[in-house]
Amino acid sequence: MVGLEYSMVVREILQLGNPQLYRISEDVTKAELSSVPAIIEDLHDSMMDFRKRYNAGRAIAAPQIGVMKRIIYMHIASPVVFLNPTLKNLSDEMIELWDDCMCFPNLLVRLRRHKRCTIEYRDLEWNLKAMNLEDDLSELLQHEYDHLDGVLAVMRAIDGKSFAYRDQIP
Repeated sequence: MVGLEYSMVVREILQLGNPQLYRISEDVTKAELSSVPAIIEDLHDSMMDFRKRYNAGRAIAAPQIGVMKRIIYMHIASPVVFLNPTLKNLSDEMIELWDDCMCFPNLLVRLRRHKRCTIEYRDLEWNLKAMNLEDDLSELLQHEYDHLDGVLAVMRAIDGKSFAYRDQIP
């Protein structure tokens, strides 16, 4: 935009152990839609800052920056906003992986997630949408969805030996 300056607002990403991360988020109401773009901007800026520092980060949930609303922001090829998402059609087939999180940037957790799922959500115009997900996108959205319910990846570890520092995994 010519003549307008944009200043990035990077919010602190809450870190493992912060009690707020274990709280269940509240639905966004239609009346609150006008406040959502500012939250999305903060999510975007915070995730891009994390990406610059750690070379990781494809999505972020609002509770990770202390906003206890059911909002997920994903930016891979282009941005997608998920308001009040629900996961459905979870496959019986599972995938096992090393998961990471912005809330513990140097720690990896071995866990299992559903190989496929469907996410239903509202968009910024309050339209009901659905997206079928598979493999890494299925895992990613399950991870972010967990944040909305106060669940961290460390709580889903396969066992007590399923933790490693990022630089220890080949």
